[in-house]
Amino acid sequence: MSLNPRLVKESFSVVEPVADKAAAYFYGRLFAENPHLRGMFPPSMDVQRDRLFSALTRIVWSLDSPDSMAAFLGQLGRDHRKYGVITEHYTAVGTALLSTIRRFARDIWTDEIEAAWVAAYTAAADLMVQSAEADAGVSPAWWLAEVVDHERRARDIAVITLRPTQRLPYTPGQYVNVQTARWPRVWRTFSIANAPRPDNTIRLHVRSVPGGWVSTTLIRDTRIGDTVMLGPPVGTMTAPERSARDVLCVAGGTGLAPLKAIIEQIITSGRRPNIHLLFGARSAAELYDLPDLIRMESSFPWLRVLPVVSGDPAYDGMRGHLPEVVERFHSWAEHDVFVCGPPSMVNETVRRLQQGGVPLPRIHRDIVLAER
Repeated sequence: MSLNPRLVKESFSVVEPVADKAAAYFYGRLFAENPHLRGMFPPSMDVQRDRLFSALTRIVWSLDSPDSMAAFLGQLGRDHRKYGVITEHYTAVGTALLSTIRRFARDIWTDEIEAAWVAAYTAAADLMVQSAEADAGVSPAWWLAEVVDHERRARDIAVITLRPTQRLPYTPGQYVNVQTARWPRVWRTFSIANAPRPDNTIRLHVRSVPGGWVSTTLIRDTRIGDTVMLGPPVGTMTAPERSARDVLCVAGGTGLAPLKAIIEQIITSGRRPNIHLLFGARSAAELYDLPDLIRMESSFPWLRVLPVVSGDPAYDGMRGHLPEVVERFHSWAEHDVFVCGPPSMVNETVRRLQQGGVPLPRIHRDIVLAER
């Protein structure tokens, strides 16, 4: 059975406009047919439904890029180990998914489209299962980590330092899922804000959001000495190896975290590219990591940090929204570019960079849900 990306994409495009309804139907069908699986999921399914379609969208639209799809699915397979997912669960998920796509694309459904979805899901599930089985022999499904430092940088922002009880291998630019004792089975994503250190500690930049169970707990209720759980590092926004190009980093809010890790990696590598970091926030008070960035700038003459404020007309510095500010400078066409922050900011920045001549393969971003 061979893959037919065209049929999968055409039928999925019919489902995308009703993604919320389709996701609700999928989980209703999954739990009705497999009630024992409900206990593996969090009490509230809102974020879970968003994650389902975010992942499904990325898989569907990367069917024509086997290497990219394989890398993403490999990470998903390893990450699913922390939920206790086993091979049999993929069959149940596949059955519910096929029923969902068939229902919401019923006006165009054919046996040929069904065969294309079966082939695509079978290939994806096989990749995830193989990755999970290979990882099981060398890495834990999750890591325990002790909180060794907790700095409240603003009313809704904290910088938290964790020390995993086992070595946590990761590449700068990646993120981890975090679970707190207060909210079992509720995992939220946070980017690692430093390059690997000899003492194995990692830093997270956490902003609380309305209704954010984990982020609020980490900021308001977490203390030094507490323990959290970490999933395996995931994400593809990493620096290309041996690139000789200069670097532009565009960070909105706590989107600074993975970009700071990438900059640290470049500095410690011995390379000497020119690095421009545009760090944006609504107010000067939200430039929560500026003192540390200034210290980095003073020790690495090739780094230039440019704080940008969008919501304070009285700010005595660079003002504006990041996508517009990016265009005020010379061309970035010969740079490696990294962009992280609110999705709307990232999308608009990427669009303007492309218009300015930056090839898309040189623009690095990661798709992480904003809800924390």
